[in-house]
Amino acid sequence: MMSEHKRYKLHWITAILEMVKTLKEAILPLVVLLFANGWRGSGNAPWYVEYWTFIVFGVLIIFLLISGIIKWVRFVYWFEDDELRIESGLFVKKKRYIPFDRIQSLDYTEGIFHRPFGLVKVKVETAGSSSSKQAEGELTAISKEAAKRVEIELAEAKKRKRNNVVIDEEEHMLEEGFIPQGHHEETPILTNIFTMTNKDLLILATTSGGIGVILSGVAIFASQFGDLIPYEWMYEEISAFIKFGVLIVAIAVFFGVLGVWLLSVAMTFLSNFNFNVTLGEEDIVITRGLLEKKRATVPLKRIQSIVVVENPLRKLFGYASVTIHSAGGGISDSSKINLFPLVKRKMVERYLLEVFPDMHVDEPANKLTVRGKPFYYRIDFLWMVPVIGALIYFFFPYGLFSLAIIPVIMALGMWQHRSAAFDISGNQLTMRFRGISLQTAYMMRKRIQSMEMKQSYFHRRKGVATIVASVKSGMGTYHATVQHMEVEKAEEIFDWYEKDRVPSAKQVTGNPVTE
Repeated sequence: MMSEHKRYKLHWITAILEMVKTLKEAILPLVVLLFANGWRGSGNAPWYVEYWTFIVFGVLIIFLLISGIIKWVRFVYWFEDDELRIESGLFVKKKRYIPFDRIQSLDYTEGIFHRPFGLVKVKVETAGSSSSKQAEGELTAISKEAAKRVEIELAEAKKRKRNNVVIDEEEHMLEEGFIPQGHHEETPILTNIFTMTNKDLLILATTSGGIGVILSGVAIFASQFGDLIPYEWMYEEISAFIKFGVLIVAIAVFFGVLGVWLLSVAMTFLSNFNFNVTLGEEDIVITRGLLEKKRATVPLKRIQSIVVVENPLRKLFGYASVTIHSAGGGISDSSKINLFPLVKRKMVERYLLEVFPDMHVDEPANKLTVRGKPFYYRIDFLWMVPVIGALIYFFFPYGLFSLAIIPVIMALGMWQHRSAAFDISGNQLTMRFRGISLQTAYMMRKRIQSMEMKQSYFHRRKGVATIVASVKSGMGTYHATVQHMEVEKAEEIFDWYEKDRVPSAKQVTGNPVTE
């Protein structure tokens, strides 16, 4: 075993990274400290009272730096007995032993502090990592050679385990002549599957929903620090500005929205720059990022479902996106992983078959009949009719324009009904449904955590039901839903799901039906 008892330390930049990490977590209290209490005192107090906020801030920075240095000095890791062992802490020593056979993936990140020194951050993901936002183990800053050493140790440990399991079988096959003399297992080779071009990346950035993230962030900031924002002054300034005229205000709003949109485009572009997908023997490897490079490994055996998403705007240009739901781990802490963030729709089936050769990628053939069509827009009327009535009553005659909502609701409902479909191919269930974007979910029976069939009183009268298939997705659950289908078809899916499983009572109610 390589360097069996040699202990390794992290790079010294770890101290800076730990300080920045803690400072980022404490940024909100610092903002309150510096702005709510002012930068300086009254002007008549001693200097240390005048500049007390600066002193507190400086002491905090020094404390965080010393804390980062201690974490760096006391952190060591080594390899022993087919385990990655980590020891840290000054007054309270922490030891963590991670068996190699439990490690599912090693995810790499190159931040702006890592790249000048040729370093990477390594996150160790295990089967238990899905139950926590934190990785099982994290090496904050090590050289690329050291990261490669971790990979080699992991590969050799897993190889030894496989050899111990199959050694008798291989010896028998060698004796029988099925394996040639001198045969050696070759090192697995990564096959390039997908690379996003700069043109596709630009389309992805310009059609992304990043502007919503930015605006929601501003709203959260405003809600947290409402007392610090001078609303009265802002109102007076805006009121004075409006007097310049509607055209000037419209131009200012346009440039404001344009600036936020450009910022979201830049964020998406930098985050997904050089997006590349490669396939190994047991894993999918995803790399992306310009300022901060990320490399994630997704074990194939942990993938629970594959979802093709067709956004109406992107569909106009012939594009779609493909996401996968994994039982923990991935390129981020989110529940889903972008396998192909933007890809030509006509190429989706080809790429999917390269990664999942046993997958059935045909269009789902079982579409819904007209029996359940009214349910797609009837429920919306229950809450829209009172709203329309109120608008007409209080804003007559202009409120009459709200009647235009009715055909919009009906058109959306019929669009959703026409899009819904499902198919069963062996052990695979395909479900297609739409909110605004069209989603086609591919799920294997053994990956489905639960199957739910819902029927309200009105459903039972019309002989329709809603089917919900749930699969594990990170810490949560992904639900694929086909609404208001014929009850016979819903029971057909249920019977398929329960085949070869422990018998369970089938409930056709509004309550969940699980395993």
